[in-house]
Amino acid sequence: MKLGLSLRTMGPQSTRETLAECARAAEDAGLDEIFVPDHIAIPPDDAEGSGGRYLDPLTALAWLAAKTERIGLGTAVLILPYRPVLPTAKAIATVQELSGNRLGALGVGVGWMIPEFRALGVSPKSRARDTDRLLEFLVTAFAEDVVEQHGQKFLFLPRPPRPAILIGGAAPHALARAARFGDGWMPIGAKPAELAGHVQALRERFAAAGKPSPELAILTRLPLHEPNRAAELARAYADLGATRLVHSDRYKDAAELARSAEAIASRIRPAVA
Repeated sequence: MKLGLSLRTMGPQSTRETLAECARAAEDAGLDEIFVPDHIAIPPDDAEGSGGRYLDPLTALAWLAAKTERIGLGTAVLILPYRPVLPTAKAIATVQELSGNRLGALGVGVGWMIPEFRALGVSPKSRARDTDRLLEFLVTAFAEDVVEQHGQKFLFLPRPPRPAILIGGAAPHALARAARFGDGWMPIGAKPAELAGHVQALRERFAAAGKPSPELAILTRLPLHEPNRAAELARAYADLGATRLVHSDRYKDAAELARSAEAIASRIRPAVA
């Protein structure tokens, strides 16, 4: 099971200095991956904790790739209906190409914040359809040099290895979308007991689609201040079949994030090895 951390690409923690320190701290601790979230247009009355300051996730990952050497990169999650199909696929391929294929986990979602859809001029009613359209193109573009959009054939190059597509969101819709387009599921904040039935359903859907066993990437807050309980929870996720475990929590500065990274490396990794 890969172990990772979510970095705060929002609020006062999203300065270039703090972000670079956090990424290097996670890498130095020996963690496998770092993840970034996605918001694009926070309304003033919903800006607590971030002040409305958010970095673009794919641009941030490209920058973080240049500040690190080994650690994997991921999104948790990229909101697909916010974005045009072809430029988004090109941006994903560019991050993968220039990072040396370190974009290992593309967590994606359909979105929920209505003010953001309104600011973009995008209808939330079409978000599922828009998400599927982008996913369908991603799968095709990373499989074939020559692709087509709007009746025009063109070369989709560079074409590095496609990152694993992990569908965020709730069952059953996320499970169906994962089996159709993705490599696995990324539930957020759910406890192991709440997931067991859904994980079995996910495996059945993948088997019916003729696909290999799905990935299960858990995004949650581990109680690192209680090491034994955190290790027990991580073991429960591993027993459930989790392939990735991503700790997501607020932190004040890079030093606090570094302590979390060290705790995961020293306490959680031995518990799930």
